Amino acid sequence: MRRREFITLVGGATAWPLAAARAQQSAARLPRIGIIDNSSIWDNFRQGLRDLGYIEGQSIVIEYRSAEGKVDRLNQAARELASLPVNVIAVAGSTAARAAQRATSTIPIVMIAIGDPVRAGFAASLARPGGNMTGTSVLNPDLIAKRLEIMKECIPGADRMAFLWNPDNNSNLVFLEELIIAVPALGLKLISVPVRNVDEFERAFAAMMSREPNALVMTGDFFLGRHIGLIINFAVKNRLPSSHGNKEDVIAGGLMSYGAKFPDTFRHSASYVHKILQGAVPAELPIEQPTKFELAFNLKTAKLIGVTVPPALLARADEIIE
Repeated sequence: MRRREFITLVGGATAWPLAAARAQQSAARLPRIGIIDNSSIWDNFRQGLRDLGYIEGQSIVIEYRSAEGKVDRLNQAARELASLPVNVIAVAGSTAARAAQRATSTIPIVMIAIGDPVRAGFAASLARPGGNMTGTSVLNPDLIAKRLEIMKECIPGADRMAFLWNPDNNSNLVFLEELIIAVPALGLKLISVPVRNVDEFERAFAAMMSREPNALVMTGDFFLGRHIGLIINFAVKNRLPSSHGNKEDVIAGGLMSYGAKFPDTFRHSASYVHKILQGAVPAELPIEQPTKFELAFNLKTAKLIGVTVPPALLARADEIIE
C-alpha cells in the first residue's frame, strides 16, 4: 500500500470518532425537555413545538420517562429528569405535576391540563403562579355544574350520580368538592367511588353498584384515562350513562363529554416551553384557563345502553359519533 493511501485511510478512520464526538457535543448543547408518560396525546405537544421551530433531535432533545401513572414511579421519573438535568419538565395532570414539584423547586415545570392549579397547591394564583410551575388548566368555574345539567337534560330520571375519581390527584379532590356543592341544587345524590390503582377497580365497581347509581361521572384524570376501556365496558354492561371531561373518552365509548379540547391544550402548552427557553420566568407566566368547550355524544353507546339523546342536545353538539 502506498504511503499516501495509508495516510488517507488512517485519517478517515480517525475522522469518524471525531465526527461522532462533535455530534454528541452538539446534542449536549441543545435544550432538553423532560416528559413523563409519553402517549399519543403528546403528539399535539410535539406539533406545537414544531410550529414554533423546535425539531426533536435537531434543535431540542426530549428525554422520556415512563411511570404508567403510578405515584412511586412518577416520583422516580421526575427525580431522574431533574438529575440529568433538563431545561424544562412538561407534565400532564395533577399527579405527575405533584411528582415534578417534589423533584425540583428550580427547574421550570410546564403543567398541562391541570384541574385547579391554585387549590391543588401548584400556584399562588393564576395570574402570578409565584414558583417554578406554570401552564394550562382545563377547569372553568362553571364547568362541573354545566356537565351535571347536560346529564340531567339527557337522562331526566337520573338522580343518583356515581363519581369515579383518583384520590392521588389533588384536582380530583377539587372536583369532588365542587360536585358536593352542585348536586343538591339539581336534586341529585352523589356516590363517591375512589380508585387509585388498577387492583381497586373490581372492588370499586362492586361498591358503586351496591348503591344503585343511574349515571356515572368521571374527570379527565390521566390514570383513569389509561384504563378507560375497562371503565367503559363496565358502564355499558351495567347500562350506566357516563359523562366525561374530554371527547377522547367518548370516542373510546363513553356516552357524552363536555370539556376543554385536550389536543388544543397540549398543543398550546408548547408555547410555555418556548417562552421559558427564551428566558421567561414561570413565576410570572399566567396560567391559562379554557374559554371554549366542546360537547360530544356517542350514539352507538346510547343505543347499547338504551338511551335516546334529546334532539335539542344533539343540535348543540360539536361532535356526534354514530
